[in-house]
Amino acid sequence: MKAVVMTGYGSPDVLTFQEVDKPAPQPHEVLIRVHASSATTADGMMRTGTPYFGRLMLGLTKPKHPIPGTGFAGQVDAVGAEVTKFQPGDRVFGETTLGFSTNAEYVAVPESGVISLMPDQLSYAEAAPFCDGAITSWNYLRHLAKLQPGQHVLVNGASGSLGTAAVQLAKFLGAKVTAVCSTRNLGLVRALGADEVIDYTRKDFTKGTETYDFIYDTVGKSSFNACKPVLKGNGQYLCPVLGLPLLLQMLATNITGGRKAVFAATGLRSDEELRGMLKELIEIYEAGKLKMVIDRQYPLEKVAEAHTYIAAGRKKGNVVITSAE
Repeated sequence: MKAVVMTGYGSPDVLTFQEVDKPAPQPHEVLIRVHASSATTADGMMRTGTPYFGRLMLGLTKPKHPIPGTGFAGQVDAVGAEVTKFQPGDRVFGETTLGFSTNAEYVAVPESGVISLMPDQLSYAEAAPFCDGAITSWNYLRHLAKLQPGQHVLVNGASGSLGTAAVQLAKFLGAKVTAVCSTRNLGLVRALGADEVIDYTRKDFTKGTETYDFIYDTVGKSSFNACKPVLKGNGQYLCPVLGLPLLLQMLATNITGGRKAVFAATGLRSDEELRGMLKELIEIYEAGKLKMVIDRQYPLEKVAEAHTYIAAGRKKGNVVITSAE
């Protein structure tokens, strides 16, 4: 089969398009013909091996899983002898978490993994990134912050994959939403339901007079210290982009109380927990309260171009990789 393979850590040039062995499903696995997969900012961090302590899980000198990509959508091609929930021909989607390997024509996924039947109205392109930005934002807003109706949340990086999902999910939870993005994306985040928008090229939200129950910094471009003055007394700075300063601030604020810095690796939650979140998100999608924003689609052989585009920092919503007719 055709797949994208990382020859080591580095620039997008380490991504090569190769012929590799097609996976054979183990007794408990589902073999999926991938129609679409995701390309994300997190994939770029995996490609570069940063932050460096992440290599303890990813591989010290080169990636343990050389095929990138975690989100997938496609059709079941074959099932292992012990599989009972899926059958060939089923339309499925999900997330391989630390197993990566979805930027390929086929991927084998455990039946007990993060995999679900696709809603009939969901396209493969929409389904492929569903578990990246949406699940992460749902984990932060619903399960970590326990966001309540009437609370005020600011979403920094509101036009990206996590941000576009976060604006919609926060509104679904009944919150007041302030969205921060660039000038060209103000209309997009308004259309997604943001109550207020801030153009970061013209205004620094950390210097304003408005205070927030939660600041969800989806892109890690701010910091707990910068945001602290505009957090309410027990407010929380939520950020899925881990660095040493955030780690130290999280440890310190867990001791001192009051305003807190919060990080949690969504991909490290159990498959059972992630499947539960995916089920919740499917229900929200089917209620018409969540949609996937697709910026660009690239064929499988141009994953390196997709990574270059994402690294430029101008992505709106999600980038999708297509690998089947």
